[in-house]
Amino acid sequence: MSGHPFETDLDKNAANYIPLTPLSFIGRCARTFPTRPSVIYVDKVFTWEETYQRCLNLASALKKRGIGAGDTVSIMAPNVPPSFEATFGIPMTGAVINALNTRLDAPTIAFILEHAETKVLIVDTEYSSVISEVLKIINTEILIVDYNDPNTTNQKLSGSIEYEDFINDTDGDFEPVMPNDEWDALALNYTSGTTGNPKGVVYHHRGAYLNSIGNSLVWGMKKHPIYLWTLPMFHCNGWCFPWTITMLGGTHVCLRKIEAKPIYDAIADHKISHMCGAPVVMNMLINADSNSTRTWEHELAMMTAGAAPPAAVIEKMEHQKINVTHVYGLTEVYGPVTVCEWHDEWNELPKSQQASLKARQGVRYPVLEGLMVADPETLEKVPADGKTIGEVFMRGNVVMKGYLKNPNATKEAFKGDWFHTGDLGVIHDTGYIELKDRSKDIIISGGENISTIEVEDVLFKHPAVLEAAVVAKPSEKWGETPCAFVCLKPDEIETEESIIAFCRQNMAHYKAPTSVVFTELPKTSTGKIQKFILRDQAKSL
Repeated sequence: MSGHPFETDLDKNAANYIPLTPLSFIGRCARTFPTRPSVIYVDKVFTWEETYQRCLNLASALKKRGIGAGDTVSIMAPNVPPSFEATFGIPMTGAVINALNTRLDAPTIAFILEHAETKVLIVDTEYSSVISEVLKIINTEILIVDYNDPNTTNQKLSGSIEYEDFINDTDGDFEPVMPNDEWDALALNYTSGTTGNPKGVVYHHRGAYLNSIGNSLVWGMKKHPIYLWTLPMFHCNGWCFPWTITMLGGTHVCLRKIEAKPIYDAIADHKISHMCGAPVVMNMLINADSNSTRTWEHELAMMTAGAAPPAAVIEKMEHQKINVTHVYGLTEVYGPVTVCEWHDEWNELPKSQQASLKARQGVRYPVLEGLMVADPETLEKVPADGKTIGEVFMRGNVVMKGYLKNPNATKEAFKGDWFHTGDLGVIHDTGYIELKDRSKDIIISGGENISTIEVEDVLFKHPAVLEAAVVAKPSEKWGETPCAFVCLKPDEIETEESIIAFCRQNMAHYKAPTSVVFTELPKTSTGKIQKFILRDQAKSL
């Protein structure tokens, strides 16, 4: 029996079907906007024509050394031009890019390089010491390419060739290798696992392409944005923004060090239109000393992700003419995939209420097909009452292929044909989700669930508090009680009793911390507080 008319003589062919890939963005950009600025770093300004050629040269140099489909090329560098070039140049060979977290220790890096079967490692000389330790651990041969940044004093080399010499050693004209299938692997990113070895998350071309478009849609981005790299490019491949900004013919402004003064200077000098970063970057900006700050008249949009920034922090950012958009995602979904979509009528609300609304993780990106809060065992949706806690689940084309060489973890993550985030949240009657905690971070005290995020939100309202994190502390009577780790603003003095009293005044008493520790908070390279360290400390109190 023949198919219906819409399936007859209407086949895919090279004219009507091309696998989606973000690699196509840069060629179009270079041809359309050849003289527009592509990458700015210190006093160097590249054009799109120049950057495209440098990406081609990198790809050609890699191909000359036998790199192609099925290979992994790793890079360990801050937000410098080679980090951007690698995002395009490595996949142009058919290989997979693995951007390494620059804060990792030698044993972890060694595990990743061997697990990923890395053939070439591009390394900024700032990290030569740790890479030297790595090379003593691994048993495989890896070609090391050094990036010797002229703007630093780090001159120690790990490898046999410098980056600029490497990309100039090519075989002439190079044609980018496009994927045969949009399901082909594009990137490999390792989770920041707190126990055991990190898991390798595999991205495909289709997902990166779609999430790049999703970023521009939810942010209402126009052509030629000027984007400041305060988010590490190694983090979910910069949340896909190397591809997003390139698609729009924008400008990438690179910062080697994420500090208040260079951020303020870049915003004012380059008229930055967009930037991304963790709440820690927001905190850095609003608490910067007067010698570091600048003012500007242009519009600036900032995207922040993860657990809700305290409403007080968002309100202070608005006062500095920085419009904050809150998104949420994970490494396994290419970075952000939900957004707190704003409604015009919310503009009439008091600023504090607006800030509370902005702190919600929101609704799904147009490129995410499914989002729900449900029971983690039965997958039954929780009521949309803003109170009932469940696990956040996702599905769609912007979910990873799976975990590299880890079929059991992949199967567990996709159980029930949904991606299990491990994050706990509620869903409001508007359909907006709101995170309450990681499943491992929720505090169960006397049978009551306490959201650490809720307690932290109250702590941030205290005028003397700079940073705060809350974890569970074992209790013989209650099972667990909240323990707060607090970093005060400079020259502020508070006591454990005064902080606890403030919390009890602003929330249900059973939710208030029973212990307060004044200390600097341990963080990952992306600004996330390492709660597993704090949980260990709380156990010993």
